[in-house]
Amino acid sequence: MDKKIMLISVLVFSLIFFSGVLYLAVADGDHKEKKWYQKILDHDDDDHKSKHRERKRERNRDDDHHESYLRQVNNPTYKDECGVCHFVYQPELLPSASWMRILSNLDDHFGEVVELDDDSKTVISDYLKINSADNSSAKRAVKIMRSVGNQVPLRITDIQYIKEKHHEISSNVLKRKTIGSLSNCSACHTTAENGIYEDDNVIIPK
Repeated sequence: MDKKIMLISVLVFSLIFFSGVLYLAVADGDHKEKKWYQKILDHDDDDHKSKHRERKRERNRDDDHHESYLRQVNNPTYKDECGVCHFVYQPELLPSASWMRILSNLDDHFGEVVELDDDSKTVISDYLKINSADNSSAKRAVKIMRSVGNQVPLRITDIQYIKEKHHEISSNVLKRKTIGSLSNCSACHTTAENGIYEDDNVIIPK
């Protein structure tokens, strides 16, 4: 009788032992499978986050232009022909009608005679028209258009919005040799060439 009890006890113990081993093996396999699956999920999540960050950067670049900055001048003909005599103004600083009036009167360009061949004039005209204030969503361009109304100013400095932005600067300061006039944007706006006219980037020369 004792042998039967002992045999049964051994069988029960063996059954419990091997059941435990089998459970641990299955659990370990399940754990490894979960880790492998989690890695796939993490990879997909990282890939999704990376694409999301890239889309966000692209939106931010567009928002930068939409909110604050004017587009940098990137037309070589316009830069070469007009930049010889003065600062190359961003097209967004004037309405297209203003630019067309300026180009139609180059024989008396603010007291000077400007000679342009037909091809260069066409290239510059198209560039200014396409990128003018009335074709821009930049905040500063929108304010310029609101200020202009139905007028067609020939000078950027004649725009009321521009005047108001500079109303605290005395005429004596503008007459300094380092500045010359209000039209010399780059004299004080250190990032004017980049289309950035924020107050934080202004340094008034002595």
